[in-house]
Amino acid sequence: MRDLARRLPIRAALFAVAVIWACAGPQSERMRIADEMQPFLQDQMLRKWYPLVVDSVHEGYLSDFNYRWEPDGPQNKMIVTQARHVWTASRAAEFTEAEATYLPVADHGAQYLRTVMWDQQDGGFYNLVTREGTVIAGDEGEIIKRGYGNAFAIYGLAAYYRVSGNEQALQLAKEAFRWLDDHSHDPEYGGYFQFMARDGTPFTSGYQGTPPKDQNSSIHLLEAFTELYQVWKDDILRERLQEMLFLIRDTMVHPRGYLQLFFRRDLTPVSYRDSSAAVREEHYHLDHVSFGHDVETAYLMLEATHVLGLENDTTTLRIAKKMVDHSLRTGWHTDVGGFYDMGYYLPGEDTLTIIEDTKNWWAQAEGLNSLLLLADLFPDDSMRYFDKFRTQWKYVDRNLLDHEHGGWYAGGTGKQPEMQHADKSHIWKGAYHTSRSLVNCIQRIRENVEKPVELE
Repeated sequence: MRDLARRLPIRAALFAVAVIWACAGPQSERMRIADEMQPFLQDQMLRKWYPLVVDSVHEGYLSDFNYRWEPDGPQNKMIVTQARHVWTASRAAEFTEAEATYLPVADHGAQYLRTVMWDQQDGGFYNLVTREGTVIAGDEGEIIKRGYGNAFAIYGLAAYYRVSGNEQALQLAKEAFRWLDDHSHDPEYGGYFQFMARDGTPFTSGYQGTPPKDQNSSIHLLEAFTELYQVWKDDILRERLQEMLFLIRDTMVHPRGYLQLFFRRDLTPVSYRDSSAAVREEHYHLDHVSFGHDVETAYLMLEATHVLGLENDTTTLRIAKKMVDHSLRTGWHTDVGGFYDMGYYLPGEDTLTIIEDTKNWWAQAEGLNSLLLLADLFPDDSMRYFDKFRTQWKYVDRNLLDHEHGGWYAGGTGKQPEMQHADKSHIWKGAYHTSRSLVNCIQRIRENVEKPVELE
């Protein structure tokens, strides 16, 4: 394998030091897990996705495949999925010896973002198009653009530029950032509006019942700005990256240690806790505890602090740890591992109630990544992160990895055996969460570069 320290991005060396430190867990056990992860990642994930999803007829990537990896569906193309494939193929070109296989896949997608998904008239990226490239309007016939989708376009293009050196890709990433910042950024209260009209006019009160700001868009804007700042040291970009880090950390994270999901323009959180049970249940999609997002955000915040050079930022480290600890204490299946999908603090109760005990694929992937990160940062902590990481990998291996057909099931088969025949790919399910998690875990284990820390 090539010199990873030279080729891989900053995320591969969070808090890296010049000497090898003892990491959590026996080295033999760590290496065993990496030796299980790597062949599955390369043979049963990356080689299953690429070049299978490449649309050689209409450009971009195909979206819909059944559990046998057969094309099956409308093949509409969403900016989120298209950009995530660009990012994943770029990372695969860095991580594996098969750059000649994966870089052309990333080339293909980056070109599609520029020629089809980018609005040549008004700027910004379209949210959804048909397989042939016709823009799909909303229910009321209007073309809606989203901060969430534009964030992933920036994310994918920045990663692709880092690997390829393609200046067109970097210029488009810069243009996309400036367009988003000009139209979506809120100079009064901070953060970004999620929904915009085609010309970029933001919906400052939200759209079709969804509030104007949310944690999911915010954490992925943080992620995108982190990626872009590694290749473009722009002052405004740095300012926005730091703004999003502190906004998420200090405002969106509840004092208990979980992300509040949706917000009004002034960043007041949307909550239905004091409503009737019927109203509360009707709005669970806007107001609940999402353990997957919490463990993912812990990692994204720590990544951002490193890229910003905030090496002594113990506040972010403390809150990131608190978020993972909260998820383990309230949303972790202690018997077999895995993070549940949804929890809720019901009125009058201090303990959290699990309201959805299924375990989706992406949350389990993010759990692997963050548990190993904290295991190496806090090897002697009473939370025993490495033991949880080992349990999580065993759960994933038995309940989410399709060892027959390849790829990940959409949900844990212990609770949902029907997931064995669910689609392997659609516009909301690609290879991004899963490949990022396994690449990060394999690198962390192979390189042993994490320095234990202590919090007072």
